[in-house]
Amino acid sequence: MIIVNVKEGESLDRALKRFKKKFEKTGVLRELRSRQAYEKRSVTRRTQVKKAIYKQSLNQDNG
Repeated sequence: MIIVNVKEGESLDRALKRFKKKFEKTGVLRELRSRQAYEKRSVTRRTQVKKAIYKQSLNQDNG
């Protein structure tokens, strides 16, 4: 359960923004979407490898 304490004088929009950030950090929606359809282990592994290669290529360009 996510708890967001609204501070004195804080707008509701600001508190809602903090809630959304905490909710996104937990990864609940990502997990839900991944469980919508079964994905074989080999496919999952392949996508992880592709992401890792992409991230490494980004780091090499900046470095």
